[in-house]
Amino acid sequence: MLEFDLFVIGTGPAGQRAAVQAAKLRKRVGICERREVVGGVCVNTGTIPSKTFREAVLYLTGYQQRGLYGQSYKVKESITMEDLTFRCQHVIKRETEVIRDQMRRNGITLTQGLARFVDPHTLEIRGARETVAVKAERIVIATGTEAAVPDGVPSDRETIITSDEILSLRTLPRTLTVVGAGVIGVEYASIFAALGVEVTLVDKRPRLLEFVDGEIVESLSYQMRGMNCNMRLREDVASVAVEGTQRAVAVLKSGKKIVSDLLLYAIGRVGATADLNLQAAGLAADDRGRLKVNETYQTAQPHIYAAGDVIGFPALASTSMEQGRQAACHAFGIPTTSMPRLFPFGIYSVPEISMVGRNEEELTADGVPYEVGVARYREIARGAILGDDSGLLKILFHRSTRRLLGVHIIGTGATELVHIGQAVLAFDGTIDYFVNSVFNYPTFAECYKVAALDGYNKVGPPSKQEDTR
Repeated sequence: MLEFDLFVIGTGPAGQRAAVQAAKLRKRVGICERREVVGGVCVNTGTIPSKTFREAVLYLTGYQQRGLYGQSYKVKESITMEDLTFRCQHVIKRETEVIRDQMRRNGITLTQGLARFVDPHTLEIRGARETVAVKAERIVIATGTEAAVPDGVPSDRETIITSDEILSLRTLPRTLTVVGAGVIGVEYASIFAALGVEVTLVDKRPRLLEFVDGEIVESLSYQMRGMNCNMRLREDVASVAVEGTQRAVAVLKSGKKIVSDLLLYAIGRVGATADLNLQAAGLAADDRGRLKVNETYQTAQPHIYAAGDVIGFPALASTSMEQGRQAACHAFGIPTTSMPRLFPFGIYSVPEISMVGRNEEELTADGVPYEVGVARYREIARGAILGDDSGLLKILFHRSTRRLLGVHIIGTGATELVHIGQAVLAFDGTIDYFVNSVFNYPTFAECYKVAALDGYNKVGPPSKQEDTR
């Protein structure tokens, strides 16, 4: 039997960071992965492949340069799945090598196999060749999630698929139906639309991405429709079937019928906890396979932690990394803090979206007197250089104190640009910081100054009594 101070189930972002953090504290650390390769969903079927796929699409279609060279501009005329997956496989291989090297350098014992609790401190790891027993003082569950598919849906992995099968496609569809307008659904719908695929996006909710600022969503919806993406909102799917030669037919409850070459189910994900035998550890998952944790990521068993997508929202690779690190620190009594209210969100749609802090709808509901400053990429030299004339950066700030309340961006580089606003929010900065700062020119960072000046013109200069740290 192998014995550890900490054992981690899962090598995704949360598991990696938990294991490495404990190893840096000179603890005996073990980790297991049920797949043959490390990295979890993030590296193999989720975050890394989807974002690499997107970059390949943007490059080969010339999408980002069409503002300069016209809507018919392309780098490659006939794009194939092989063209797109080549880049994905290259990046996946590199990332798995980096993770393995990281485990090796930190003395972390890696075991391949499916973990199953025997009792609260003991696990059985069933691999392809052998079964290993593991005993640990502390355990971190970081098993991630699996794609959710409704009962009765004939997911054949060719005509009706989930996001996990995207890289396995042999040919690009001419038409695509995406069921579910959450983050994954919107990302893939916009990516395939940028490829020239005729996309229909179906969701029973009245708008896309309900947690995103309304003005940003309006801009995204407008640009997606311009790419021939048809949106069927407030519609629910009654049945799905495969008819004829690889044709997916979705019948909506309203009676509408949508026929396409491919149907992608993106209705959310469920925690990958079904095989853990949680009852042996004195634990139970909810109806979506997720584990409940406290503010230090402890489950109902104080020595068993859970982190990452398996505990639910926000289910981002970035937040999962931080949760894993904090879980390991708390497990060994190391003080640590974080700022969940300032976690940035990145949505890698086409165009991409990012935000940090509060949005207009939240501030309005809470009766906060705020003002808005806006910068449009078409007014920024960098936007003209890169051919992006539809991007937008908006800052929200308090009318009286002038403190920054939120930053919302759509357009090229949004997920990088947001971190400037995140830093200023963390230090309770005001719009005057941006007004008085000098940014490199030409850059998209200059948007902060333009937006701040726009807001400044609405509220005027600060009075002597106002604190403008």
